[in-house]
Amino acid sequence: MNTFLRVSRSMLCRPGNFASLSTTSGCQESEPRQYIPRRAVLYVPGNDDRKLQKIPSLSADCIVLDCEDGVALSKKQEARSKIRHVLESQEIDFSGKDCSVRVNSVESGLCEEDLREVLSASHLPDTLHLPKVDSPQHLDWFADHLKSLLGSHKPVEPLRLVIFTESATSLLELPAICHRGRELSTNAPFVLDAVVFGSDDFCADIGATRTNEARELLYARQYVVTVAKAFKLQAIDLVYIDYKDLDGLKVQSEEGAGMGFTGKQVIHPGQISVVQTAFSPRPEKVEWARGLIQAFEEHQQQGKGAFTYRGHMIDMPLLLQARNILQMDAVTSK
Repeated sequence: MNTFLRVSRSMLCRPGNFASLSTTSGCQESEPRQYIPRRAVLYVPGNDDRKLQKIPSLSADCIVLDCEDGVALSKKQEARSKIRHVLESQEIDFSGKDCSVRVNSVESGLCEEDLREVLSASHLPDTLHLPKVDSPQHLDWFADHLKSLLGSHKPVEPLRLVIFTESATSLLELPAICHRGRELSTNAPFVLDAVVFGSDDFCADIGATRTNEARELLYARQYVVTVAKAFKLQAIDLVYIDYKDLDGLKVQSEEGAGMGFTGKQVIHPGQISVVQTAFSPRPEKVEWARGLIQAFEEHQQQGKGAFTYRGHMIDMPLLLQARNILQMDAVTSK
């Protein structure tokens, strides 16, 4: 068999490898965690009762109860308290959604109080979002405070952590930040799961003029998705700022999906459907993936190595891509 078709179990079972997130028989490592899709990531201000009550009717994969940018400074305590009540009472149905909370940044001085309030609820969120992560030391601070505040109230599984890149410094430090996040994930009460590109703060930091076409952000977007995928993390793309322009949103969403992003931030419920469609595998791609994997398995049983499928020589990246497509289809078509 050719070297590039020797599919090792260690490769297919590597933690964080999206191709391996379903149960794979024969893996020597611990059972992989369930993949949580985040095609549309919608922020809901924690102090806004009207918007909070709409959550059950929203189809977004990920609902983020927000303490940060969506909340005025004078309303921070109200947002914390309401979010804790939402988690504690479980009056709002999050079925089928990633129940998340975005706290304020480490540098803001508000993060500890956010965590103290949110983590005091008897029912914890699935995921925490930490904005404006500019250095590995921010993750060290976060891990230490999370351990201290949780105390004996530790979840059965570690919380999932989503971090934000929102400055030039953060972009340059992103490989080191992700590396530290993966290190901390081995013994901290969180597992690093995704990277979000915060485009508006990034533009302000570098002095760029924000446009709908986002040409000024091409390099940063490509860099973020490349680093995230190098560490087997989800990559969440920028907000499309003109929420009424659904045609423009469709173009940018499909562009982001083509770059390798796994999801996109949204700021209005009207954006959800367009975004989630763009980040879902198309039927023809699902059919292609099923056929490729079937052909691969048949060649394996026959003891054959390299082969062509629909006119293309099949190598390891194509096989993993096919597995990714089927995995995503399985979790998003339920």
